[in-house]
Amino acid sequence: MILFVDALTVIDFSYLCSKRGAVGESWIVDMTLHGQLNEESMVLDFAKVKKQIKAIIDDTIDHKLAIPSELECGFSSQDGRVQFDGEFGGHHLAMSAPDEAVCIVEGESISEATVIAFLKQQIFPKMPDNVKDVEIELRPEPSRSFYYHYSHGLKKHDGNCQRIIHGHRSDIGIYLDDISMPRLQKEWAERWQDIYLGSEEDMIDAGALKHIAARDNDYTFAYSASQGYFELAISKARCDLIPCDSTVECIAEYLAGEIKAQYPERKVKVKAFEGVGKGAIAYA
Repeated sequence: MILFVDALTVIDFSYLCSKRGAVGESWIVDMTLHGQLNEESMVLDFAKVKKQIKAIIDDTIDHKLAIPSELECGFSSQDGRVQFDGEFGGHHLAMSAPDEAVCIVEGESISEATVIAFLKQQIFPKMPDNVKDVEIELRPEPSRSFYYHYSHGLKKHDGNCQRIIHGHRSDIGIYLDDISMPRLQKEWAERWQDIYLGSEEDMIDAGALKHIAARDNDYTFAYSASQGYFELAISKARCDLIPCDSTVECIAEYLAGEIKAQYPERKVKVKAFEGVGKGAIAYA
């Protein structure tokens, strides 16, 4: 018997790429369970699928930075902290964070295939005996417009969004006088492709970093949150500073203000997404 659950959850996370650096991503998770019927005449109760398997995914990879086990990035783990320091596509990136902010995925790179194998290793041993196999499909949301991959961290967030490098794959809608503007959508999507959105209020002097070292052309960030202390040094070419928090509400408001400055006589609407099926709308 086969049980399937489409769009069980969405993984919003970032991963380290040897060429692109930190890449924000959002993948929809489709799940299929193969097995025998239990005493309730089910393979597994849908409520348990949604609650138990989603919890495993949330605990192991969601809102984390995924690092391939074979990537050379100076990764180390000690006393409940992780850190790395490397060059990716010619750009520097270093991070120090509590160990729960990172997951290690076996392989040379992060892909749908390596993450599927990783998730199956986490999920299948926790299934009841009547479940004989688990199949997972990861897919991006079909894009309605132009999109970008971004990473960020939200120090004021009580949950996992506080992790200093996690991210999303996000569509963007820009309208002038209620007319969609593909040219502006493309412009901002290209500007923010594989970007780190850093809040100006989180910046610190490079000399104040405690665990990592910055390079001459880096921005440096640090903050304390409920999960611990986070540090980041990142090449300026991979980072865009914004004068606000990087919540999706603030991103939408910031974009609306920037576009309004270009088109002061036009009514501006920005529809910013945070991953799949959620986001914020701002007007200016």
